Amino acid sequence: MEDEWKAYIKENLIIEPTGSGPLQGLHFAAKDVFAMAGHTNAAGNPDWFRTHHPAARHAEVVRRLLGSGAQLNGMTHTDELMFSLNGENAHYGTPVNPKAPGRIPGGSSSGSAVAVAAGLADFALGTDTGGSVRIPSSYCGIYGIRPTHGLVPMDGVIPLADSFDTVGWMARDAAMLLQVGKSLVPDCPESGEFQRLLFAQEAWEAAEQSCLQVLSGSVKLLESVMPSTWVSMAPNGLAEWVDTFRTIQGYEIWSNHGEWITRHQPQFGPGIKERFEWTSTLRSEDYERQSIVRKQIQTSLTGLLMDDGLLVIPTAPCPAPEIGLEGELMERTRSKVMQLSCIAGLSGLPQVTVPFTDMDGRPVGLSFIAGPRSDLRLLRFVRDVVAVLLAPLEAVRP
Repeated sequence: MEDEWKAYIKENLIIEPTGSGPLQGLHFAAKDVFAMAGHTNAAGNPDWFRTHHPAARHAEVVRRLLGSGAQLNGMTHTDELMFSLNGENAHYGTPVNPKAPGRIPGGSSSGSAVAVAAGLADFALGTDTGGSVRIPSSYCGIYGIRPTHGLVPMDGVIPLADSFDTVGWMARDAAMLLQVGKSLVPDCPESGEFQRLLFAQEAWEAAEQSCLQVLSGSVKLLESVMPSTWVSMAPNGLAEWVDTFRTIQGYEIWSNHGEWITRHQPQFGPGIKERFEWTSTLRSEDYERQSIVRKQIQTSLTGLLMDDGLLVIPTAPCPAPEIGLEGELMERTRSKVMQLSCIAGLSGLPQVTVPFTDMDGRPVGLSFIAGPRSDLRLLRFVRDVVAVLLAPLEAVRP
């Protein structure tokens, strides 16, 4: 059967479970950057596919899921070398956003988000460096998590920028997101309660009115049930944080892929080509200087949240943009998105996005960021508190 949602690059890649466990009977999809024995990843680019060989073994995270009883059903599309937040691929096309046709699905875990949103998979794996699980989850109206950096092994996953790369996952409900988390990070502590909500002033100021209208009701409801404080975390603005993020990310990207790009001269699509060219201009001094700034941000946010605090922000500043944005408009939108997505990236903290819809029926996301290694506690909070508390609010949306 043809994939009407264009989610898969290889729909018929089926790998049976290797064990039994809590994910027994569930089916998952994986972004085409995870190693599967005998499969050659394309990573969103035909020249990458042409110059690489089939993997000898599965990625570690895939082995954990198969061992927990889940079955892999298909490899999903990604943006070229994971270096985009849009989901539009000049070589393989754009997966169809099931919740907002005509609008981008978000990237770079575009196919995985679409597979989940369309009901083609119970859950799906993606990677998140600069927002590549959180943004498509927000745009496609599903739950998604970027875990604590380094908590989920990246063995057998094509890198982008090592100090930001994470393995994330997506599902249609909070209970499934937690269920998968227990298989992927079984040693992560789950006990302990969150006591404080912190609303980041700069993050909410970055959101557009269409997003604020729908999320404001959620904010008021959350404020009524937990001690809440509005805080300023970036005195000089989030645009400065984006500069820090982009410099570190770009330097690491060229360190990982510069040699391959120089040797093989791959054909990249619009926007992707220019971004890779820019990464080649970054110097080690830029990287070292911004790394000091990142450490200050990590220390500040970790101290702000401690063990009992949650930072609440919009996941993205707006619903999914229409397909086909070009040039300056596309880059301006990307920059606005990164003002929100860079927060968890720079701090290395776990973030879960929760789906809502605006007054026009377009998906928007509300996010919660917790302290380091609080991933399962955060997932449990989203399942037991957020999803239950905000369900009546969501039920009245179009």
